[in-house]
Amino acid sequence: MGCSGSKENDAAKQIRKPKPWKHSEPITRAQLVQMRDEFWDTAPHYGGRKEIWDALRAAAESDISLAQAIVDSAGIIVQSPDLTICYDERGAKYELPKYVLSEPTNLIRDN
Repeated sequence: MGCSGSKENDAAKQIRKPKPWKHSEPITRAQLVQMRDEFWDTAPHYGGRKEIWDALRAAAESDISLAQAIVDSAGIIVQSPDLTICYDERGAKYELPKYVLSEPTNLIRDN
């Protein structure tokens, strides 16, 4: 046996916010919120378990340290540290778009 460590350690990637990204066109905060709500409303219909989607939403809307705790307690396996690709213990895949995880660099600030 090599000293690669247990599989547990592989799953426990430290999560972080996605790298800065730009939406195809500048959007307002209201549009961003609407896109997020639509994603979370429809995502569970494409597969996966509702409680995992709920945990991912909670994590996406929390700060990083809380997000890490939510993901760990739900048993979510983080494939990409920015949470864009995750799996549950049954191997179901969960893909999150960057717009639910962070704001685009071309977000229109409401004055």
